[in-house]
Amino acid sequence: MTQAAKIYGKVANKISNPRELEADLLLDAARRLQTAQESWEGPSENLDSALYFNRRLWTFFLSSVTSDDNPLPIGIRQNIANLGLFVCKQTLAILADPKPQNLGSLININRELAAGLLGRA
Repeated sequence: MTQAAKIYGKVANKISNPRELEADLLLDAARRLQTAQESWEGPSENLDSALYFNRRLWTFFLSSVTSDDNPLPIGIRQNIANLGLFVCKQTLAILADPKPQNLGSLININRELAAGLLGRA
């Protein structure tokens, strides 16, 4: 099997289960944030990149749950929207005053939500 076919197969498997894809993305964001936290030497490109990836992910979630055609119950949509707003505010706070301990809440939110999506809560 060619390398391209292997990659396509992996992507196809992830796309077939949106919950797993979302969980994988949340875990990837958490890993990036934790790497920035563990290798902390002050504000860095590594931190900026991790925060940017996480913010883009949560912007997508916010856009999705505020869409009128989202099939989730309104209560769940509101909870996700509230988490997304918190993530955005926390990201701005970290950018304004970078401290490694401030990344913990973003890491935990991503991991807990991923666990819920994967049925491991």
